[in-house]
Amino acid sequence: MAIRNIRKIGDSILNKRSKEITEMTPKIKTLIQDMIDTMYDAYGVGLAAPQVGILKRLIVIDVSEDGDSPIILINPEILETDGEQVGEEGCLSVPGKSGVVKRPNYAKVKALNENMEEITVEGTELLARALCHEIDHLNGELYVDKVIGELHSNTEE
Repeated sequence: MAIRNIRKIGDSILNKRSKEITEMTPKIKTLIQDMIDTMYDAYGVGLAAPQVGILKRLIVIDVSEDGDSPIILINPEILETDGEQVGEEGCLSVPGKSGVVKRPNYAKVKALNENMEEITVEGTELLARALCHEIDHLNGELYVDKVIGELHSNTEE
């Protein structure tokens, strides 16, 4: 499909709450595929629609080793979290930076899939972190607001 431009920190769209998706349209189907392509092109493990300039409650995640198992979540909602993990986190919208963030070690999320069917996704460790990080984007929140201590520059770009 198409690689979309990823909005960077400072773009006001990243601080706005996204709207629910009420029906699957050809435009939303294209957006899903474009977001998957954009995420893989940028070597990310997740991408939220606001990061490509669309205020819709849609995220894509792929934490698999092979990088070809995307999870598509429409209108995701965290049902349950447990435990705690503290680790480095980065974001495609905050290039060249990372910081230490505390997240749940387990997350259970209810959402709709690309067929508008209700699904539940449960994840631990990296998947739990990605679910929470991407859902934050839908609420206009960036990980930089949750960093413990200072942001670090990544030398490998």
